[in-house]
Amino acid sequence: MGKKSNVALAIAAAAGAAWASTKALSKPQSRSSKEALEYGHPIILAHRGGSALAPECSLAAFEKAAKLGVHGFEIDLRLTKDEEIIVFHDEDLDRVTNFNGKVADYSLAELKKADLGYHFTDLEGSYSYRDCGEQIITLGDLLELYPQMLINMDIKDAPQTYEGSLMPSKLWRLLEEKQAFQRVVVTSFYDEQIDRFNLYAQNAVALGAGEKEVKKAYTAYSSQFKHLYHPKADVFQIPVKSNVFPLDTAGFIKFLTSLNIPVHYWTINDPVVMKKLIQNGAKGIITDRPDLAIDALKLD
Repeated sequence: MGKKSNVALAIAAAAGAAWASTKALSKPQSRSSKEALEYGHPIILAHRGGSALAPECSLAAFEKAAKLGVHGFEIDLRLTKDEEIIVFHDEDLDRVTNFNGKVADYSLAELKKADLGYHFTDLEGSYSYRDCGEQIITLGDLLELYPQMLINMDIKDAPQTYEGSLMPSKLWRLLEEKQAFQRVVVTSFYDEQIDRFNLYAQNAVALGAGEKEVKKAYTAYSSQFKHLYHPKADVFQIPVKSNVFPLDTAGFIKFLTSLNIPVHYWTINDPVVMKKLIQNGAKGIITDRPDLAIDALKLD
């Protein structure tokens, strides 16, 4: 046997020994159950209220989705100049309103004058929501209006900004005031924001997975070291693909499910894809088209 073969065998043996030792020392721990995530069937979350059917994050959108029978909403959160938490996605206002500038430049009273339906026309192109009175709403208002809904909320303000530095504590106080711990999920693309929020929540609120947590989980799943993954999230809200890596396989979903972590996919508007994801084990669909999702996911 040549020198190269001996080296290869030695490396393989060392890798095997490392795997065996970590396997013996590390025991994967499932996430404890959260009431917000205890549902016996796949669920539909209306993305920003169902942003293909009415202006995103508007009362019109939330009301349409609720009447269709969705199980909850997927929303984004931002902080105003006077430190009020509003339901809004973009940092800038001009894409969906008649205002210019950033959310953080305005008080809530000023933002209430913005036309949330300024740029929106319905799917048929026959009805405009401009000047129909659709206003930006607060998270507090949404929680009070829909106490029966699961609300998945995404902190959008970056942790290094002034607004982002305040958001975790502000959000915790609001959820505490509304006693909404058992019907919300708090997440963010920024893992740091989730961690900072949980300093207050102490795992009393269901947590989503940030970008780093998703990468960590997928890396573990793709390797021989799945047993080294110790999750920090109670639910994954993810796209079907991240760069070139598929996140929608039955194997990856099963890996997370084995740790008591349900998987929700965004933003899915194709009924065929919805059905495939549910068949693969997904527990939730986040969609702009709750009308299509309700029909596609009808349970037998």
